[in-house]
Amino acid sequence: MAGQHLPADHSRGDANTIGGYAAVHGRPAAFEGTDGLSYSVEIVASPTGEPERPWGAYLLFVQWGRIGGTSPVGHLETDFLAEADTEADARAIVGALTLGQVRAALHALIAERAGGAPTRRWWDAMRDEGAPDVDGGS
Repeated sequence: MAGQHLPADHSRGDANTIGGYAAVHGRPAAFEGTDGLSYSVEIVASPTGEPERPWGAYLLFVQWGRIGGTSPVGHLETDFLAEADTEADARAIVGALTLGQVRAALHALIAERAGGAPTRRWWDAMRDEGAPDVDGGS
């Protein structure tokens, strides 16, 4: 199934926040991770189990396969980033995070998964896997 391009509707929110981006563009935001892989992000809300703040929201990063991949190959998720009385309030708090804050959260999760070791950019990963150089080298 091919993707569908919808024009941005900037009357729906601030595209510089994660919640506004999804509303304006009609799709989740996507980022390149410090590991060179692609990630899309969703705001997820779940019960916290705490009566004083029953709802929590966090970011779920879906990791996609190499270039052109159409299937998820993994995921990363933050801890609760907001707790509130309602699901909508918890989502709204996380939805107000800037795209830069969300990208920083993704990079921190990748570094944590890698044990703090440096991660590779996509071109380094492709070179290490033996892909031909685009500039004619080997």
